[in-house]
Amino acid sequence: MPVPDLIRESFVGQLIYNFSGKRYFQYAEERPGFVCPRRFDPARRASWTGPDSEAATLSEKKPIPEQKQKEGEKDKNRVSVAEREEGATDTQDPRSRSSSDPERGIAVSDEKPDPNLVDWYGPDDPEHPMNWSLRKRCFVTFNLCLLTFSIYIGSAIYAPGIEDVAQKFGVSDVAATLGLTMFVVGYGVGPMFLSPLSEIPQFGRTNVYILSLLVFVVLQVPTALCKNLGALIPLRFLAGFAGSPPLATGGASLADMWAPEDRAVSIGLWGLAAVCGPVLGPLLGGFATQAEGWTWTIWILLWLSGASLVYLCVFLPETSSQTILHRRAVRLRRLTGNHALRTQAEIDAAHMTMGEVAQMTLIRPFVLCVSEPIVLFWNLYIALVYGIIYIFIASFNVVFIEGHGFNLGENGLAFMGLFVGALVTYAGFVPYAVLHLKPMFKNGIENFIPEERLPVAWVGSIFLPISLFWFGWTAAPSIPWIVPIIGSGFFTIGAFLLFQAGLNYLSDCYPRYVASVLAGNDFFRSMVGAAFPLFSTAFFHNLGVGQACSVLGGIAVAMLPIPFFLYKYGARIRSWSKYAD
Repeated sequence: MPVPDLIRESFVGQLIYNFSGKRYFQYAEERPGFVCPRRFDPARRASWTGPDSEAATLSEKKPIPEQKQKEGEKDKNRVSVAEREEGATDTQDPRSRSSSDPERGIAVSDEKPDPNLVDWYGPDDPEHPMNWSLRKRCFVTFNLCLLTFSIYIGSAIYAPGIEDVAQKFGVSDVAATLGLTMFVVGYGVGPMFLSPLSEIPQFGRTNVYILSLLVFVVLQVPTALCKNLGALIPLRFLAGFAGSPPLATGGASLADMWAPEDRAVSIGLWGLAAVCGPVLGPLLGGFATQAEGWTWTIWILLWLSGASLVYLCVFLPETSSQTILHRRAVRLRRLTGNHALRTQAEIDAAHMTMGEVAQMTLIRPFVLCVSEPIVLFWNLYIALVYGIIYIFIASFNVVFIEGHGFNLGENGLAFMGLFVGALVTYAGFVPYAVLHLKPMFKNGIENFIPEERLPVAWVGSIFLPISLFWFGWTAAPSIPWIVPIIGSGFFTIGAFLLFQAGLNYLSDCYPRYVASVLAGNDFFRSMVGAAFPLFSTAFFHNLGVGQACSVLGGIAVAMLPIPFFLYKYGARIRSWSKYAD
């Protein structure tokens, strides 16, 4: 039964495929007329002598022209676990990988490849995510943005209901704020345990996303029905924990589909979706709390995430190359009866000990954070930005509700300044990425200098303190409310550019350990973001909005030299590291 590949690779598509006994949603290998590559078929392998004859088998009607021999890749079976554990080769463009098809200009090794190693059929293999059509990749990118937004909004949508929670449960506002902070702690801790599951070929990214989202949706029901704070806080933590995988692994899913020269635009859009969660959450939560109380912030979150779950079950395909190849290997083993067929990921997994797995998932993110100056500096910087995002939530209550007399719904509308700032920044960033960053890859990714990611961070580092000083010193009730809202818009300009530059820079500096670096960054910034709301209201009341924002602005000024320093000395620092490439 021919179906679109996108649906067949989705969670529902795989359920139908497996429960129907492989009769529905079949793959090319299972349809009549498929010719199995010669090296995988024991009955025909005797006539296979190496890459050239394999290419002839796959494309017998085309004469194979002479191809200049290129330097081959190192034998894949000798690549260390440390080099492969982060999925660095998983997201490679198939056009840069070793293949047996010299007609397409792919590097050919002098050594005969392992005949039992299941890889791509050629550089244009349609199952490789980087070979998907532009329309399909854009559609899947939108789906990942929707998934991220549906989780991220769960933190800030609760914020307008904090005072109502305090009144109904008879606790202080600080205690009620724990419902916000524990959610953030949950999605900071969760990736350390759940995200590594997406790197296991038998699981894949989509199954982890969908199953964790299902748990997230279910947890909203008892959360909305809570009658005391003792039940609310652990449920909010568990919800953040369960919803965490896409917040840390979404960037890896995009890297599965987009080549490095296009990645800045796609990850920028994903980052925009992440920013929209905390920004639009108070808008929806404010009107909901004002009309029906705090529980309706949770019911809205349930409807939004539940609708996303139903939609993504059908329209979010698997993007992990390791998982796609694993499924191919399973089909070829069944088709040929050759049970020795294995993917490189299966070979690597067979040689990994539990100690290596623990080091990869739990220990290495902290080691990199402490021992690598580049990682430490950016984690501190991004954590500051993240903390200020959440402290803004409290400052808006002080400025617009207490100072300008806004109600909860109107206070939520004040966050639109942050939203508009993010949209304008992304619209301006896209031409920069296309016209300036993309041409730098024309000589190959190996010649791209990671520090070229940092000039946009220069702009962001300047806008950040400008926004804080502007907002703080125009927050007085005597000044029109639109003035501080405009100032807040400059904050998201700075935040977006710093996130965009920082996360891409870390990924480029540590391609073999990108999962560990980004998981550590997510944990670090989430811990800081969770702590800030606990003292933010007292901070603004005791110092005053102007002085409090000046303190934050002063810290931002002190950290402003970081991107300039790393642009000048980053390459030298990387040369001292045993982790950086």
